[in-house]
Amino acid sequence: MHTYRNIKVIAFLVPLLVLMSSCKNEFKRNDYVAYFGGEIVNPNNPYVLFCKDNQVIDSIKLDKNNRFFVQFDSLAPGLYTFKHEPEYQYVYFDKNDSLMVRVNTRDFDNSVIFCGRGDQKNNFLMEQYLKNEKDKNLVFSAFDKDIEQFTQTIDSTYQKSTQFYNSKKEEIKWSEDFDVYAKASLDFPYYSRRELYPMVHKMRTGKDVYEKIPQDYYDFRKNIDYNNAALSDFSPFVVYLSHMLNNMGAINYHNHFTEVDLALKTNINKMTIADTLIKNEKVKNTILNNIAFSYLLEDQNMVNNQSFFATYHKISTDKSQKNEIIKIGDAIQLLKAGSKLPEATLLNKNGQKVSSNTFANQKTVVFFWTSNAVSHFEAAHKKIIDFRKKHPEYQFVGINLNDTQEEWKGIMAKYKFGGVTELRCTDFEDLKSKWVITKIHRTIILGDKGLIKNAFTNIFELNFEEEL
Repeated sequence: MHTYRNIKVIAFLVPLLVLMSSCKNEFKRNDYVAYFGGEIVNPNNPYVLFCKDNQVIDSIKLDKNNRFFVQFDSLAPGLYTFKHEPEYQYVYFDKNDSLMVRVNTRDFDNSVIFCGRGDQKNNFLMEQYLKNEKDKNLVFSAFDKDIEQFTQTIDSTYQKSTQFYNSKKEEIKWSEDFDVYAKASLDFPYYSRRELYPMVHKMRTGKDVYEKIPQDYYDFRKNIDYNNAALSDFSPFVVYLSHMLNNMGAINYHNHFTEVDLALKTNINKMTIADTLIKNEKVKNTILNNIAFSYLLEDQNMVNNQSFFATYHKISTDKSQKNEIIKIGDAIQLLKAGSKLPEATLLNKNGQKVSSNTFANQKTVVFFWTSNAVSHFEAAHKKIIDFRKKHPEYQFVGINLNDTQEEWKGIMAKYKFGGVTELRCTDFEDLKSKWVITKIHRTIILGDKGLIKNAFTNIFELNFEEEL
């Protein structure tokens, strides 16, 4: 499967592999020395981040040939991630493994290949991941079928994947600790499809099948260890729990609630179920944070947020300063109606710094865009120009979130939207933390004296003009 790619990798990495093989003689049976290196083709930035449990262990700089190499004097066996923003993948280290990886950013996942000591098990994880992605696309149409046909389809792909897993396990003879992740990469994508079926089937066909689901359909849940801390940062496991909680937390008689209230009640349901089901604090906090991130991406109703955070803080034991949910909650409180918009530094077309305070002193509409979403960029500006004609008492400020100065100026020269103050964000992380920018469809309205009128609205909402 990877013959051609293996030849290319070996040709590029022979010098580093020679270095690693010479080091093997120095290993002592009781040490935990390990090596990690490789090459990033078409790099996005000059660093590779080596991480454990979402914490950066080492920031490794690429050399002039876009290669990197690091020796760890003591690396505990286990699952790690390597990141080359914005992409990441997993890498598993047994005691004294020496691993090299080659990645092309233009096709990140499909290009990842490992070589060196410990390569076989890591290449299995990548192959299993790619098989799951392929199977996901193949079985998508099966969600339209009745439950019996759907089950037959996904069971067939699961059986083939199980055969692949068993053959590789026999061939590679990996450790029991690694098998936790190998088996999880096999089982949880399959379990996720079973959880998704009732919801996706209803969305795609309009038919509610909840009452027709066989009694034993969810029996696989009985065999899941929901408290396995080793899997708390492993995507197949975390994604499965999200789908399961979406399924179990759904409110069937939702016609009694508004869309906003339904989102609140559903997500509080999910947190309560997670609290009952999961006792391990690390796993529970990971899942609670996942629920909170998803909820906060969609709903910024101030009253509902207070109810949501009350439940979140009651259940979550993650009180650390690094908790992003706490940071978002604190930032949201600073964006209440009547408050002053926290100051942020932006750039104008001349490259000069502009404080947000310069426009946050009168009636203003602030909206956001990126060239990665051209249709939104065009539609947003057309809406803004229309609003400007009707509401000349407002100034309208468009903020580009992530393009370079030259890219941004080029787009502005091409479109030439008149009457809009165009600025560019230079530090997205700072802006995101201060103004809680979690999605591109976000608009901030400042009223009299530039005080916040509504920090969480959207120019495409039906009642937006009424807010002006």
